Amino acid sequence: MSSLTRFSVAPLSTMTRRLADVASGRTAPDLVIKDARVLSTYSERILPGKEIWVANGRIAAVKPAGTYKGGSAKLYDARGGIIAPGLVDPHIHIESSMVTACAYAEAALLNGTTTIFCDSHEIGNVMDVAGVEAMLEDAREAPLSIFLTVPSTVPATSPELETAGGDLTPEKIAALFDKWPEAVALGEKMDFVPVAKGDERSHAILAAALSRGRPVSGHVYGREFVAAYAASGVSDTHEAIDRDIADDLLEAGVWLFLRGGPPTTPWHSLPEAIKTITELGSSHKRIAVCTDDRDADDLLLFGMDWVTREAIKYGMKPEQAWAMGSLHGATRFGMENEIGGLGGGRRADIVLLSDDLKPVNTWYGGELVVEGGKITPVLDAALSKPYRYPEAAYHTVKLPKAIKLTPELPTEKVIAHTIKTELPGITLGHVKVTLEPANDWQTHFDRHGLCFVTVIERHGKSSGNVGYGLLNNFGLKNGAVASSVGHDSHNIIIAGTNEADMQVALEAIGKTQGGVCVVLDGKVTAHVALPIAGLLSDKRVHDVANEVKALKVEWEKAGCTIAYMGFNLIPLSVIPEIRITDKGNVLVPEMAIQPLFEAV
Repeated sequence: MSSLTRFSVAPLSTMTRRLADVASGRTAPDLVIKDARVLSTYSERILPGKEIWVANGRIAAVKPAGTYKGGSAKLYDARGGIIAPGLVDPHIHIESSMVTACAYAEAALLNGTTTIFCDSHEIGNVMDVAGVEAMLEDAREAPLSIFLTVPSTVPATSPELETAGGDLTPEKIAALFDKWPEAVALGEKMDFVPVAKGDERSHAILAAALSRGRPVSGHVYGREFVAAYAASGVSDTHEAIDRDIADDLLEAGVWLFLRGGPPTTPWHSLPEAIKTITELGSSHKRIAVCTDDRDADDLLLFGMDWVTREAIKYGMKPEQAWAMGSLHGATRFGMENEIGGLGGGRRADIVLLSDDLKPVNTWYGGELVVEGGKITPVLDAALSKPYRYPEAAYHTVKLPKAIKLTPELPTEKVIAHTIKTELPGITLGHVKVTLEPANDWQTHFDRHGLCFVTVIERHGKSSGNVGYGLLNNFGLKNGAVASSVGHDSHNIIIAGTNEADMQVALEAIGKTQGGVCVVLDGKVTAHVALPIAGLLSDKRVHDVANEVKALKVEWEKAGCTIAYMGFNLIPLSVIPEIRITDKGNVLVPEMAIQPLFEAV
């Protein structure tokens, strides 16, 4: 295990006398960060002329500059820079970054993030409890404070609509809460329609958390669902996509996590949802910011610091925005006495900022891990000894030997139920297209702007289920693209114009036990291998980021109108209007299978 982990700082209960002695000047601190302006998330002010006294990895006191007169303490001169608490991301999925928790820590700390609350429902969907527990073990060895919001909706729907690798029942979820202290909340309850309708299993899962005093995180679309959702015990959500539903949620007592993401992706809902503050005058006291999903490349470019600056861009004062990025997330999970501010006794998770609030240095538990925008040798050493996942995690892509990847060409006039992709790519349109008899599929593709989309069950839990569909407006003209990260059951999704290239893509993913790839003319032009659960690379974050950059270039060359992370959402069978799983096309919110073709 790395010597730089969350456990490197002892509980406050064991060091109150030492901290009191240091704060009173009877004992020297270990570290003094001098000549600083302090960004107070408590009073939302920037206070000039301060210095921070640190002992045993915790903050002993914030003092007037020059109070410490020298001695045994190590001194760090902030040179008038802004000192702020480390950022706290209240809702993320580590798996979306395609790296392990240990590798994720590097990017997080570079971005000034020192604590995250992760929902590991991706690996739970693949490996059940064993996957969640493996990620928890990974998190314990990471140089980052990582807490779990226990996956609540595995599978996202039901065995009638999709085949998942995991099935987290109310009993399994209860056992995770009872076994793991890091399990601090129930993860996003994605099946908001069944919750609102009083589904027995959904409410038994809610009860497993609520009966233990754990808060419940949410995921909801549609103002009509807000009242029943809140009444069911859900008390936060990151899915407020506009001003009005954000306002409804606040008034229903639900915390808002304003999700910021790269503007070209489906994840950037902050600019609209923040209008509940800037246009409707609500308080920001129960509003935080979060990232939700980031690939390795975007994680480095668009971290929590970027989201916090976006909140400023859209109307918040800098001190308010930083509080929304740190103290508010901590408060939501009852940890404001440990993280999120620079008060006495708190962990010394500290960030030195430039005047435009870009992280320069990061101290994690009083240890300098990022300096001048680069990781220090201490952090590099910790990252060089990552957790090794159980062997079963490297063998999760189980496919039959022969699979047909394209539907039969209709011989008569039919109506095809197609899936229309549109930016930003979260919701998908259900478009009926009339197909006249033709000699080949290419005729239909050229006439209607279509291509194949196929989902293959990869958990070895069926006789080889294959769901066939047609994408409308996806833009792929030649070749194929494929991914083993088909949310949320994480079966393999392939889009293509011909059987041969689609087979090459499937073979490539099978060889590496997971991945995302682009194929043209029988050759793989880009491939990010994801051997751990078909979701994660075992490489460092910068290496994976470079692979993802190359993938994005080829993805764009292929003509795809939505990014690969949006493509991964096409099987997510809880978001309107139509999705595709290994069982076929699924209508949402009807939650019903829709045959691909309908006789005229």
